[in-house]
Parts: sequence; structure tokens; C-alpha cells
Amino acid sequence: MSFNDKLHRIILSDDGTYTAYSKEYDEHYHSTKDGALNESLLKHVEPAFSILKNKDEINILDICYGLGFNTLATLYYHKKNSLISKINIYSPELDATLLSSLNNFTYPKEFENLKEIIYKLCEDGIYDDEFFHIEVFVGDAREYVRKFTNKFDIVYQDAFSPSSNPTLWTLEYFEDLKKAMREEGILTTYSISLATRLALWQNGFNIYINSSKNIRASTVASIQKLQNFKEVDMPHKISCNPDAKPLRD
Repeated sequence: MSFNDKLHRIILSDDGTYTAYSKEYDEHYHSTKDGALNESLLKHVEPAFSILKNKDEINILDICYGLGFNTLATLYYHKKNSLISKINIYSPELDATLLSSLNNFTYPKEFENLKEIIYKLCEDGIYDDEFFHIEVFVGDAREYVRKFTNKFDIVYQDAFSPSSNPTLWTLEYFEDLKKAMREEGILTTYSISLATRLALWQNGFNIYINSSKNIRASTVASIQKLQNFKEVDMPHKISCNPDAKPLRD
């Protein structure tokens, strides 16, 4: 099976790594400007692990698996930095055909020693070794999230954009995510829209700006206060945009 098919087309992004364009959602899986690998590492993995990397065991919810970059970048970061944490990753993915085609995707050289894991997830949707446990659930992400309570240390909120896939950006959706997270949990997302931040804030999350060199800003949200990120003044944002509202189911 070729990766390029009637619904997907492989695309080179500006950091030299490949992403894909979804004809169904009319969007790329990653920002072609920021780059596929850079986006995963700098908007998700590094900000989350800067806070939680010293935990003995870390449970991660990767919404949604897609091309697998956030999951694989987590493993790459873990190996590169010789971490000893046990990593458990749970990831819903609606498109079973996409998942089975990923053994034909052109991944970056940084993932070269992860090929066995990539193939195993393509075939079985599950992988286990001493340090990593990964489960890919084929089905509805909203349904999947509701199965968990007080489970996740990290959530990578990386669904297609609110305009293309609004059901994974609503006030009610983030309420379910909060229930699935631990009190010290961290949520990362590329979205900086006020509607997204409102949906998080109204669910009791603190909202922070994540900034990295040579990549656009993104959002970190947490239930507890953080010290190493700049907090967004949400009351001020709301006063300047009184008609702004979060998406609703």
C-alpha cells in the first residue's frame, strides 16, 4: 500500500521533514512553515517534558495519532536525553486506513531507530518494551477520552483545527479532558485562538504562552500554576473581546 492515496498526499515542510495533506479535512497534519518534527518537539514534547520529565512514570494522551509524530518525537526525546521514566502513550485515531499506511511514510532520520515501533503500531496498534507502552485506539476520540479519570500527566491536543474539526475543541470536550487528567497535568496545543483558550480557561485551566526560537507561539495549559511559562492574562483578553465565546457541542 502506497502512502499517497485518494485522501492523503505527502508534503515536504520547511524544516526538511515530511508531513501530509488530508484531502478529507483540507488541511496539513503539521504547519508546513514550522515543520513537522519541529512542531512536535517544540510545541508538544519539550514544553511538557520540561515540567514532568523527572517523574518515574508518565501517562500521555496523544490527540490524535495521525502520522504518529507526537508519539514518535516523545520516544526520540526520551532516548536522546537518556530518560529513565516509563512512558505510557494512549492515542485515538479515527482513520484506520491512515494508520495501516504509515509503514510507507517517509519519516525523518531522527526516527530511524524507531522503525520497529512504527511497523508494530501499523500492524497491531500496540507496542511494549521496558520503557514504552503505546496503544492506538481506532475510533472516536471523544468516546475514548471519557473512559479515563485522573489518568494523564500530559495531553497533546493536536487534532485538526477548530474550523475543520470543531468537535475536538469545544467547552464540553475540554471538560472531559480535564476529568481524564491528573491535578498536576499539562496540556499542549498549537492553537492560540481565543476560542480555544476560553474553552480551557472556563474549565479551570491556567493558560500560558509557549515560545521557541524559529517557531510560532503555541499554548500550554495546566490545572496547577506553572513558573517557567508566561501566563496569558485571560481577564484582559476577555475585556478586549467581550463577544468572544468558546465552541460548544
